[in-house]
Amino acid sequence: MKEITDSQIVIRLILCVFLSSLIGFERELRRRAAGLRTHVLIGLSSCLLMLVSIFVAKGFGEGHVFDPGRIAAGVVTGIGLLCAGAIIRFGASVKGLTTAASLWAVAALGLAVGSGFYMAACIATALILITLLALSRFEKHISKTK
Repeated sequence: MKEITDSQIVIRLILCVFLSSLIGFERELRRRAAGLRTHVLIGLSSCLLMLVSIFVAKGFGEGHVFDPGRIAAGVVTGIGLLCAGAIIRFGASVKGLTTAASLWAVAALGLAVGSGFYMAACIATALILITLLALSRFEKHISKTK
């Protein structure tokens, strides 16, 4: 397993804050319950947990069975519970699904950046923003034509 330097750790954490804040800012502009700070905190903590997972596997893995993916799996489970809290039912309609999905996506970004998949995380961020911004307009256009 490749050694991660302190400067790489700093770069990963800062990049994750930046990417998560782009998505959180979009949610904040739409006045959603989970906005900028929530998205940044989820992305940052996911990134940190992935870094810890890599460190633990590197530092304590020899002679021991340690799977760095186990912490990532815990993040996925934990974020699922948090996302469930973002979903609210109003009679026959359901609100908060897109915000829950964006929280899930930011957690995935954090895991990707923490693992060193910078390019994938940057491309995913762009695609997430396109989905949130452009497809929202497309959905409104479709709703008007019904």
